[in-house]
Amino acid sequence: MLLAIDLGNTEITFGLFAGDRLVTNWRMTTGTVRTPDEWMSVLTSYLVQMGHSPQEVRAAVCASVAPSVTQALMEGVEKAVGIAPRAVGPESALPIVLDVDEPMTVGADRVVNTLASLELYGRDTIVVDFGTATTFDCITADGRFIGGVIAPGVQTAADDLIRKTAKLPATELIAPAGVIGRRTEDCVRAGVLFGNVEATDGLVRRIKREWPGDAEPFVVATGGLAPRIAELSAEIQEVEPHLTLIGLRVAARHLGLEW
Repeated sequence: MLLAIDLGNTEITFGLFAGDRLVTNWRMTTGTVRTPDEWMSVLTSYLVQMGHSPQEVRAAVCASVAPSVTQALMEGVEKAVGIAPRAVGPESALPIVLDVDEPMTVGADRVVNTLASLELYGRDTIVVDFGTATTFDCITADGRFIGGVIAPGVQTAADDLIRKTAKLPATELIAPAGVIGRRTEDCVRAGVLFGNVEATDGLVRRIKREWPGDAEPFVVATGGLAPRIAELSAEIQEVEPHLTLIGLRVAARHLGLEW
């Protein structure tokens, strides 16, 4: 089996593949400081809970945008499964082109999203990834990453608003019945969710106006809050919750890993 690890600033998503099939996946908080031995223990426990043995893992691959956590996690994975994970990033030998001014600064998550888009869609695509930041990745049909947008994440903005405003309560991000909130909680939900939907759709429309060539790009969303934004959006055409994990699986093949 292949263990794919998407190491983000807020959450780490793990995926376990048997061949090309995603068998199971789970999320953990990034922020907790752990030693390699602690990571080994946590990872082993999760694998067993999911009905798998660490010995089933034949290869591991990781895309990280959180350098402070990466080393300890990678060492913990190697202790748990006996295999050092292969890192994926802008320097990796992959069948994509980072057609931007500073290609080595492109985040590893955007690299694997580009690879997954090429594999799944094979057409001009805008990938909207709702994570700690909301990123808009612009990818052409021939596998060129031509840039995009980085905006504050939905949950990040909500948490910052609540933390800095004494009288605003913490609230679950569920869309209210209408935009005019009659309770404070609904006002927060409307502002965060509808505001982000309008920002997403507006940015997608602006990107489309600048898109090179005549083809209209396909718009796909991924990330934890993608389903909630997508159901309110006029521009998002598909939600693929495991896009980054799929990109890691595709990257592992191109890097010669076997599982």
